Amino acid sequence: MMRIAVFASGSGSNFQAVLEACVSGIIKGEVCQVVCDKPGAYVETRAERAGVPLFSFSPSDYESKKAFETELVALLKEQQVDLIVLAGYMRLIGPVLLGAFEGRIMNIHPSLLPSFPGLRAVEQAVDAGVKVTGVTVHLVDEGMDTGPILAQKPVTIEPEDTYETTAAKIHRIEHSLYPETIEAWRKTAEERESTWQNEHS
Repeated sequence: MMRIAVFASGSGSNFQAVLEACVSGIIKGEVCQVVCDKPGAYVETRAERAGVPLFSFSPSDYESKKAFETELVALLKEQQVDLIVLAGYMRLIGPVLLGAFEGRIMNIHPSLLPSFPGLRAVEQAVDAGVKVTGVTVHLVDEGMDTGPILAQKPVTIEPEDTYETTAAKIHRIEHSLYPETIEAWRKTAEERESTWQNEHS
């Protein structure tokens, strides 16, 4: 069974969606660790209620990103994590984590990348007057929202839509698209592993 670590900085609604998808069998896996870089964020309450191990830290307590990522890598390896899922984790992943989990870090972004990368993507789309935005799930590389795209789904912005109503539409899509994409990634990874074993047996 795939072991998932969820990184979050806020309310954790995508963590909840992934957790529930694991419990219901939509994802053949389990959330074995939550990592939060904003002590006091509501995702911590969600993790504690669900009985999921929580690692909460303040980056300012460390001398560098390398220092806290080194500690995270040790924790994730101890937990035998297969996939890191970023769920509103508002921090760029550095080379230590990228190196240890290359091709195994996934992010969800509230736009149709490459349009509107970075922060405030919903506000950027509404302010730009576009009629369609959406949701993107992608693998993480060293750039900001630049890694290989795994899935996208459009969201229509109606003339009467505000930041809030557009964000609500996007969240509804995120909560189904993220679990579906995680399970599709798991199946592909399993097939790759099976093919490799067959070729080398």
